[in-house]
Amino acid sequence: MKSSIIRLCILAFAMCIIQSCGGDDPDPDPIKTPEQIATEALTGTGTQTWGVDGGGSVLRDGTAVTDLYSGFELVLTSGSSKTYTSKNNNDIFDASGSWSFAGTNFDKFMLSGTKPAAGREISFTQTNSNLTLTFTIPAPGARVNGVLAVAGNYTFNLLKK
Repeated sequence: MKSSIIRLCILAFAMCIIQSCGGDDPDPDPIKTPEQIATEALTGTGTQTWGVDGGGSVLRDGTAVTDLYSGFELVLTSGSSKTYTSKNNNDIFDASGSWSFAGTNFDKFMLSGTKPAAGREISFTQTNSNLTLTFTIPAPGARVNGVLAVAGNYTFNLLKK
Protein backbone atom coordinates (compact mmCIF):
# COMPACT_ATOMS: atom_id res chain seq x y z
CA MET A 1 0.00 0.00 0.00
CA LYS A 2 2.85 2.30 0.90
CA SER A 3 4.53 1.69 -2.45
CA SER A 4 1.25 2.54 -4.29
CA ILE A 5 1.02 5.87 -2.49
CA ILE A 6 4.67 6.61 -3.26
CA ARG A 7 4.13 5.74 -6.94
CA LEU A 8 1.04 7.92 -7.03
CA CYS A 9 2.95 10.85 -5.47
CA ILE A 10 5.84 10.40 -7.92
CA LEU A 11 3.35 10.31 -10.83
CA ALA A 12 1.59 13.48 -9.59
CA PHE A 13 4.94 15.23 -9.13
CA ALA A 14 6.06 14.20 -12.65
CA MET A 15 2.78 15.46 -14.12
CA CYS A 16 3.26 18.84 -12.41
CA ILE A 17 6.78 19.13 -13.82
CA ILE A 18 5.64 18.18 -17.34
CA GLN A 19 2.75 20.64 -17.15
CA SER A 20 5.04 23.50 -16.13
CA CYS A 21 7.50 22.84 -18.98
CA GLY A 22 5.20 24.19 -21.68
CA GLY A 23 6.38 27.10 -23.83
CA ASP A 24 5.39 30.65 -23.18
CA ASP A 25 2.33 31.93 -24.96
CA PRO A 26 3.31 33.93 -28.05
CA ASP A 27 3.23 37.68 -27.64
CA PRO A 28 -0.18 39.04 -28.56
CA ASP A 29 -0.37 41.30 -31.59
CA PRO A 30 0.20 44.90 -30.57
CA ILE A 31 -2.92 47.02 -30.47
CA LYS A 32 -3.19 49.15 -33.61
CA THR A 33 -3.87 52.86 -33.45
CA PRO A 34 -6.90 54.32 -35.23
CA GLU A 35 -4.52 55.82 -37.80
CA GLN A 36 -2.91 52.43 -38.49
CA ILE A 37 -6.34 50.82 -38.92
CA ALA A 38 -7.47 53.56 -41.32
CA THR A 39 -4.21 53.39 -43.28
CA GLU A 40 -4.59 49.62 -43.69
CA ALA A 41 -8.19 50.10 -44.85
CA LEU A 42 -6.94 52.31 -47.69
CA THR A 43 -3.57 50.74 -48.55
CA GLY A 44 -3.72 47.14 -47.32
CA THR A 45 -0.22 46.11 -46.28
CA GLY A 46 1.47 48.91 -48.21
CA THR A 47 -0.06 49.49 -51.64
CA GLN A 48 -3.65 48.91 -52.72
CA THR A 49 -5.30 49.45 -56.09
CA TRP A 50 -9.00 50.34 -56.17
CA GLY A 51 -11.03 50.51 -59.37
CA VAL A 52 -14.44 50.91 -60.96
CA ASP A 53 -14.24 48.03 -63.47
CA GLY A 54 -15.90 44.78 -62.46
CA GLY A 55 -18.90 46.21 -60.63
CA GLY A 56 -17.92 49.56 -59.17
CA SER A 57 -19.80 52.77 -59.85
CA VAL A 58 -19.56 56.55 -59.81
CA LEU A 59 -22.46 58.83 -58.88
CA ARG A 60 -22.58 62.59 -59.32
CA ASP A 61 -25.47 64.25 -57.51
CA GLY A 62 -27.15 60.84 -57.33
CA THR A 63 -26.94 60.18 -61.08
CA ALA A 64 -24.76 57.36 -62.42
CA VAL A 65 -21.78 58.67 -64.41
CA THR A 66 -19.75 55.43 -64.27
CA ASP A 67 -19.30 55.43 -68.05
CA LEU A 68 -17.23 58.63 -67.75
CA TYR A 69 -14.81 56.80 -65.43
CA SER A 70 -14.45 53.48 -67.26
CA GLY A 71 -11.10 51.99 -66.26
CA PHE A 72 -10.68 54.39 -63.33
CA GLU A 73 -8.09 53.22 -60.82
CA LEU A 74 -6.78 54.80 -57.66
CA VAL A 75 -3.58 53.34 -56.20
CA LEU A 76 -2.87 54.33 -52.59
CA THR A 77 0.49 53.67 -50.97
CA SER A 78 1.47 54.00 -47.32
CA GLY A 79 4.85 54.17 -45.66
CA SER A 80 7.10 57.08 -44.86
CA SER A 81 5.43 59.10 -47.63
CA LYS A 82 1.80 58.44 -48.47
CA THR A 83 1.41 58.66 -52.25
CA TYR A 84 -1.27 57.99 -54.84
CA THR A 85 -1.66 57.54 -58.57
CA SER A 86 -4.83 57.57 -60.63
CA LYS A 87 -5.71 56.73 -64.19
CA ASN A 88 -8.77 57.22 -66.36
CA ASN A 89 -9.82 59.88 -63.87
CA ASN A 90 -11.69 62.14 -66.33
CA ASP A 91 -9.56 65.10 -65.20
CA ILE A 92 -11.07 65.12 -61.71
CA PHE A 93 -8.00 63.66 -59.93
CA ASP A 94 -4.33 64.38 -60.55
CA ALA A 95 -2.31 61.55 -62.10
CA SER A 96 -0.16 61.35 -58.96
CA GLY A 97 0.58 63.08 -55.70
CA SER A 98 0.48 62.55 -51.98
CA TRP A 99 -2.38 61.97 -49.57
CA SER A 100 -2.92 62.64 -45.89
CA PHE A 101 -5.65 62.19 -43.33
CA ALA A 102 -7.96 65.15 -42.74
CA GLY A 103 -8.22 65.55 -38.99
CA THR A 104 -7.88 63.00 -36.21
CA ASN A 105 -10.94 60.81 -36.83
CA PHE A 106 -9.14 59.08 -39.71
CA ASP A 107 -12.33 58.69 -41.74
CA LYS A 108 -11.38 61.35 -44.31
CA PHE A 109 -8.31 62.01 -46.39
CA MET A 110 -7.11 64.70 -48.78
CA LEU A 111 -5.16 64.47 -52.02
CA SER A 112 -2.50 66.90 -53.15
CA GLY A 113 -2.58 68.38 -56.63
CA THR A 114 -4.32 70.93 -58.79
CA LYS A 115 -7.31 69.03 -60.19
CA PRO A 116 -10.84 69.57 -58.78
CA ALA A 117 -10.68 66.71 -56.22
CA ALA A 118 -7.37 67.91 -54.79
CA GLY A 119 -7.54 69.64 -51.42
CA ARG A 120 -11.07 68.35 -50.72
CA GLU A 121 -11.98 66.20 -47.73
CA ILE A 122 -12.80 62.76 -49.10
CA SER A 123 -14.83 60.59 -46.71
CA PHE A 124 -14.20 56.88 -47.03
CA THR A 125 -15.71 53.62 -45.90
CA GLN A 126 -13.93 50.34 -46.53
CA THR A 127 -15.76 47.03 -46.16
CA ASN A 128 -14.10 43.82 -47.31
CA SER A 129 -13.22 44.39 -50.98
CA ASN A 130 -15.20 47.63 -51.37
CA LEU A 131 -14.12 51.22 -50.85
CA THR A 132 -16.63 54.07 -50.99
CA LEU A 133 -15.31 57.60 -51.45
CA THR A 134 -17.62 60.57 -50.97
CA PHE A 135 -16.72 64.20 -51.60
CA THR A 136 -18.08 67.48 -52.93
CA ILE A 137 -16.62 69.74 -55.56
CA PRO A 138 -18.22 73.18 -55.20
CA ALA A 139 -18.83 75.36 -58.26
CA PRO A 140 -15.97 77.80 -57.63
CA GLY A 141 -12.79 76.02 -58.68
CA ALA A 142 -14.59 73.16 -60.40
CA ARG A 143 -13.82 74.31 -63.91
CA VAL A 144 -12.32 72.05 -66.53
CA ASN A 145 -11.22 73.97 -69.63
CA GLY A 146 -13.18 76.99 -68.40
CA VAL A 147 -16.48 75.11 -67.97
CA LEU A 148 -18.23 74.24 -64.70
CA ALA A 149 -18.24 70.60 -65.74
CA VAL A 150 -17.42 68.73 -62.56
CA ALA A 151 -19.14 70.53 -59.69
CA GLY A 152 -21.27 68.20 -57.60
CA ASN A 153 -21.50 65.59 -54.87
CA TYR A 154 -19.54 62.48 -55.84
CA THR A 155 -19.68 58.89 -54.63
CA PHE A 156 -17.08 56.48 -55.99
CA ASN A 157 -17.86 52.83 -55.19
CA LEU A 158 -14.56 51.09 -55.87
CA LEU A 159 -13.47 47.47 -55.82
CA LYS A 160 -10.18 46.04 -54.60
CA LYS A 161 -7.95 44.96 -57.49
